[in-house]
Amino acid sequence: MAKYLLLKHYRGGPQPHPNAETQMDQWTPEEISAHIEFMGKVADDLRERGEFVDGQALAPEGEFVRYDGEGRPPVTDGPFAESKDLIAGWMVIDVDSKERAYEAAAYLSSAPGKDGKPLHEWLEVRPFMGEPPVVE
Repeated sequence: MAKYLLLKHYRGGPQPHPNAETQMDQWTPEEISAHIEFMGKVADDLRERGEFVDGQALAPEGEFVRYDGEGRPPVTDGPFAESKDLIAGWMVIDVDSKERAYEAAAYLSSAPGKDGKPLHEWLEVRPFMGEPPVVE
């Protein structure tokens, strides 16, 4: 088994599908509820297979923070500008293969959006690091 992080982005991916271009703040309450319900169903399906580890939705607000030296306050950049990529949420799965991780991500990508149509949204699939490389 290998763990993968599935990242949902607020603003698409390489070339967003037209169904994924309408932001959630333009959806009806019923469309939002259907989307969230579907996300729960995906998590439940993965749980039944023993593949679900954890997942959370994230608020669009946030800031980048970095260390700026001893005795100095942290440097921040934000709130996020419109042009910055925002993570909408994430899910961690533990699956047998990369192909299975892709299959789970594709299923998650079919979540309903505006007018109940599948979003076809891009999800970033990132494997967890295994053992660190041995340096001799």
